[in-house]
Amino acid sequence: MPKGMIKFDGQLSVSDPHRSPVLIIGQTKHLSRTTFNDVKMKLEPKVTEEIFKSAVEMLHPSPTDICSLYLNLAAVAALPTKCSRHNSPAQGHAVTKLVKNWSSGTDEFIVIICEKKDAFASACAVARAYPLYSTKSSGMSTSHNVMVEFLLVDDESLNETDLRCLTVAAEGVQLAARIVDTPCSEMNTTAFLKEIEEVGVALGIKPMVIQGHELDRKGFGGIFSVGKAASHPPALAVLSHTPEGAQETIAWVGKGIVYDTGGLCIKAKTAMTGMKRDCGGAAGILGAFYVSVKMGFRSNLHAVFCLAENAVGPNATRPDDIITMYSGRTVEINNTDAEGRLVLGDGVAYAQKDLHANIIVDMATLTGAQGTATGKYHAALLTNNSDWEHATVQAGKNCGDLVHPVPYCPELHFSEFASALADMKNSVADRSNAQPSCAGLFIGANLGFDYPGVWVHVDMAYPVHCGERATGYGVALLATLFGHKSEQELLRNTSPFEQANGPVLENASKKIRLV
Repeated sequence: MPKGMIKFDGQLSVSDPHRSPVLIIGQTKHLSRTTFNDVKMKLEPKVTEEIFKSAVEMLHPSPTDICSLYLNLAAVAALPTKCSRHNSPAQGHAVTKLVKNWSSGTDEFIVIICEKKDAFASACAVARAYPLYSTKSSGMSTSHNVMVEFLLVDDESLNETDLRCLTVAAEGVQLAARIVDTPCSEMNTTAFLKEIEEVGVALGIKPMVIQGHELDRKGFGGIFSVGKAASHPPALAVLSHTPEGAQETIAWVGKGIVYDTGGLCIKAKTAMTGMKRDCGGAAGILGAFYVSVKMGFRSNLHAVFCLAENAVGPNATRPDDIITMYSGRTVEINNTDAEGRLVLGDGVAYAQKDLHANIIVDMATLTGAQGTATGKYHAALLTNNSDWEHATVQAGKNCGDLVHPVPYCPELHFSEFASALADMKNSVADRSNAQPSCAGLFIGANLGFDYPGVWVHVDMAYPVHCGERATGYGVALLATLFGHKSEQELLRNTSPFEQANGPVLENASKKIRLV
């Protein structure tokens, strides 16, 4: 297989740990049910049955534990035994950490012992442990091969289409992470458009692109004002999947700020580092679109990318400038560092007015306050529909891309944007008043709070990365949340709508929720 590829299998192959290192991972309850005969093809002749049994008995995860079986080439690892109601039962974050810490950077095997319901989340977790972008001249290579083999404990099996789904999902996660990890000197708006075009080629879809001054002429005041000072022009790009007979229209709108200096309200030197990650929402949506369409999406699906570099220059938007959004609403700029909501406001308005979407999801690295509100692992979720709030939270638990709701209350919070000169300002008057909710409401205001469809906003400023590496956040979340629209059974079974098997969630997209 090509170098750097993660391949999945539903059964264990014969390998010698001396030549092919192997890590066996599972919850203690599953490891204790695993006999040496189940795994000996990965361990013999270097590891005996006695050593394996003793190692499993010695595991006392707190929260995880790992025991070497043969030098540093074979090991067994236990996942946390406890799982709170706000965590993923598959313990994806622990899987990623264990694999990252153990990986030798050579061709290797990962054996996952789990139930079938956790296979998708586990596969995505392994993919997060193997980022692709690197410019190191020496050291660990990012181009080694990884074979992930599943040993299911619930008398289920993974068929060829299931394994293909896991492979495509891993590709989507790694694609998103690679884009986010790549510095703006390489991943500018022009380069991001090429990434979109390449996904389009893979799916047989030609993207629609509006770029540069054409944005201004067509009324996209939000995107144009943010990106007009950069050497690479801002752009709105759309990938559209429209299968025959589809009646429902879904739009995913991604914030693609390839670098955020803060504009003329420039960030401090310590706050600016890492702002290459401000395109994480768009990157996650690109990866999720690739996975969902590749696996057979049965509704109309549009991926809308709002691309700009928030640069400093003579053409930069100034505080006090007033712009007109694509929605027709006027905005008095009081903070050029509150730019993500401007590009997304144009994106969701386009999804509503031109694409006629009745379900709109926007995803963005929107606020630093997200980390304060919901932490490093849970994105902040804001939505006008309580059923979709419940479904999105459950989707996060099912796949490992965790989310947690923040208050949706426009009548109390939207007044923070009051302006004497325009319809609204772009930054709040009181930064201590539910900032993640307020930032999301600015985007929602461009739909109108009487929008009769479903609107879901995901602020993933902190989950987009772990340490210095991107996580590919959002790919698994969207693929899972909309898994019930897929022709692929494994994705359907991860979807909270499919699992609900009842009218509440099945009809959620048809409900109208007014302020």
